[in-house]
Amino acid sequence: MTEIKLYKTTTKGLKTICMCLPFVAIGIWMITDNPYGSTEHIIGWVSTCFFGLGLPVGLFHTFDRRPQIVITENGIWDRTTNQDEVKWEQIIEAYLLDISGQKFISLVTDDTFVFKKKPYKWAAKINEFAEAQNLNLYLGQINIDELELT
Repeated sequence: MTEIKLYKTTTKGLKTICMCLPFVAIGIWMITDNPYGSTEHIIGWVSTCFFGLGLPVGLFHTFDRRPQIVITENGIWDRTTNQDEVKWEQIIEAYLLDISGQKFISLVTDDTFVFKKKPYKWAAKINEFAEAQNLNLYLGQINIDELELT
């Protein structure tokens, strides 16, 4: 079996850029059109600075060509989890999870899988509330059928 590499879609980054760009343009217009120190001038700076942060984030997501998920004959590895590769023998169960429209695959692992770092207590409570596991693969950036991947 060969490696299967799943990459981020560029459309998420382009959507972020397209949604932030009008607010940056309006902010710049408010800065140049209003006198210094006025409320509109300050709101223009706040809008430009806040939505301007979305532009480098969108560019990063658009041009990031590192694989998000790598599936091999030995196991599965997700770059966003900051964990080692999960061997197929260590996976007990996998199920699809939908949290506010965001798709995840929760992996139930046995005791042989050692996490690199223990999750925070508040994160463990959120996982318990959302019926998630300590190891969840985020599929929001990938253009793939979630049921087929599960």
